Amino acid sequence: MPDTPHDEVRTRIDGLLKDEDDWVTAMATVVCELHHAFDHFHWTGFYRTVRPNHLKVGPYQGGHGCLDIPFDKGICGAAARTATTQDVPDVHVRPEHIACSSSTNSEVVVPVIAPSGQVIAVLDVDSDDSAAFNGDDVALLESICEGLGQRYGTDALATIPGMA
Repeated sequence: MPDTPHDEVRTRIDGLLKDEDDWVTAMATVVCELHHAFDHFHWTGFYRTVRPNHLKVGPYQGGHGCLDIPFDKGICGAAARTATTQDVPDVHVRPEHIACSSSTNSEVVVPVIAPSGQVIAVLDVDSDDSAAFNGDDVALLESICEGLGQRYGTDALATIPGMA
């Protein structure tokens, strides 16, 4: 059975990150590969935990994103606060949604969790299409984020004031 597009992207990301020890470089690489692999990924990026309960935009592809998101605001904040994936087929039915882009209609936000259980970032993928993401998309994003958290989480936490 041939590899699916999701398998191919995961293989490419794993190969590119094989010897990479820098967390920011890893985030930038993941975002670039994901964004260019899938036509329905219109904004693809990380929001990094920069202090307890607070996210700031990290590496991303697409138009400008929100710069600053507290854990108690928006879908990204919900993913960070609850440490659970937020798969939102229609952002307009979620009153807490922050419209960083007026064209966004659906999004998936996946937390990146360090071995200690602390959220070090979230991966946010937005689409201008409604209900754009399927189970394969979500599974790929969750798998990538789980691997990033395990691999880079402890070192990333050491750089976040109030989190080490």
